[in-house]
Amino acid sequence: MKKILLFLLLAIVAGIGVLAMTFSGQRLPVPADFRVEVPAAHPPATLKVSALRAGKMYSRAALAYRGGDFGDERVFGMGGILVQHPKGTLLFDTGFGGNVDAHFRTTPQLMQATSRYAKEPTVADQLKAGGIAPQSLTAVVLTHAHWDHVSGLEDLGAVAVWVNQQELDFVNSGHPATALARALGTRDYRVYGFSGGPYLGFASSYDVFGDGSVVLVPAPGHTPGSIVAFIALPSGQRYALIGDLAWQMEGIELPAERPWLARRLVDEDPAAVRDMLVRLHQLKEAMPNLLIVPAHDRRVWDKLPRLP
Repeated sequence: MKKILLFLLLAIVAGIGVLAMTFSGQRLPVPADFRVEVPAAHPPATLKVSALRAGKMYSRAALAYRGGDFGDERVFGMGGILVQHPKGTLLFDTGFGGNVDAHFRTTPQLMQATSRYAKEPTVADQLKAGGIAPQSLTAVVLTHAHWDHVSGLEDLGAVAVWVNQQELDFVNSGHPATALARALGTRDYRVYGFSGGPYLGFASSYDVFGDGSVVLVPAPGHTPGSIVAFIALPSGQRYALIGDLAWQMEGIELPAERPWLARRLVDEDPAAVRDMLVRLHQLKEAMPNLLIVPAHDRRVWDKLPRLP
């Protein structure tokens, strides 16, 4: 009996040691032969981009990327990015809605037990305060359909929600991660395709307004239909809204993937996410003026203009 107990104890210690190793710093290998041609963009002079901060959660850097410090508490911001174009107004993601307390209870028990969140004015309230009626939005474009990106849909009324077919199939699959997206309903979901050619190293694209100012590309991995949205401003500044491919900028800058436990909980295809992190790292190296915007890195969002 003592031998069995000793064996179990050793197995537990070994398991803890292996798990601890998955949090250790490990940069992803980056090939050196990356070349990209930056396509021309002709954004209208009146195009505007605004960040609407709508909620935050608190976590540790160690849970966001391999090599992060458990003693480094990070703000994981929530919210939406508003793009105002003469041909339409798009909102990328929604942040926390007014009913976030109930929405949070749809998340896995482990997340509920280990996370805490704080409310901020909802995207809908901020739009109204800025003189923009939510119903005037052309569409809400989801980078992906996880709960913290769709929570605010409930406050926006019957606004069209744009997703690609892969993400809509993911929502309708019954997957637990899209429970809130299903509960809020998909009657206003509109499907778009990637009918355009290659764009910045991605195989296909969708030029929303036909002028290169807003271009969507498929970036599967975190979810099957995750996207990156590239936005070109009249000033020449370019943004890349990457959703949850990385939670914090270190995931791109190093680059480094999430530790095993986090990948296991949130990524549908960790290998595909790994490839995307490397590609975005290469893209940032090739385009120093590109500001990559993870959906939850409040440090980066603080660099973005706010809605007046």
